[in-house]
Amino acid sequence: MPEGPTIVILREECEKFRGKVVRQVEGNTKVIDPKRMLRKKVLAFRSWGKHFLVQFSGFTLKVHFMLFGRYRVDERKENATPRLGLGFANGELNLYACSVNYLEGAPEDHYDWRSDVMAPEWDPALARKKLRAMPDTLACDALLDQSVFSGVGNIIKNEVLWRIRVSPLSTVGALPAKKLA
Repeated sequence: MPEGPTIVILREECEKFRGKVVRQVEGNTKVIDPKRMLRKKVLAFRSWGKHFLVQFSGFTLKVHFMLFGRYRVDERKENATPRLGLGFANGELNLYACSVNYLEGAPEDHYDWRSDVMAPEWDPALARKKLRAMPDTLACDALLDQSVFSGVGNIIKNEVLWRIRVSPLSTVGALPAKKLA
């Protein structure tokens, strides 16, 4: 499953489409009407945790890559139909084996950027406050709680616990302040 850093890389790769109009839509999604994006200008590409966001005026496409999702910029996977493909004058974005939904309004209406470990708004003090409120939670579970550490998955969780020398089965309340920080 792609974690926060992978989604940030995708966001950066798609920057060339910001301000561009969607000229073509395709895919096998049955959850959304892709034609809603046709002839609409992309205002921004954003990420929140494991969510990739394509912002339009009045709505946002939310993509979650689930366990096996993949993406391709300016190329296609062989022998695969995209869940959703967006064509622009200067290239294409193809999304495979993922969940797609529309969010009404602006992304700020739906997300608290202070919880996203990859966002400039990341607030470690808020994360510590949330952790203190869950003293009986295992450290491994707390790190995967997306309301505390949006974007963290198993790879980051394992690396953090190994680096600070904390057992995944330690409870948050048992951690000394230095380890909690």
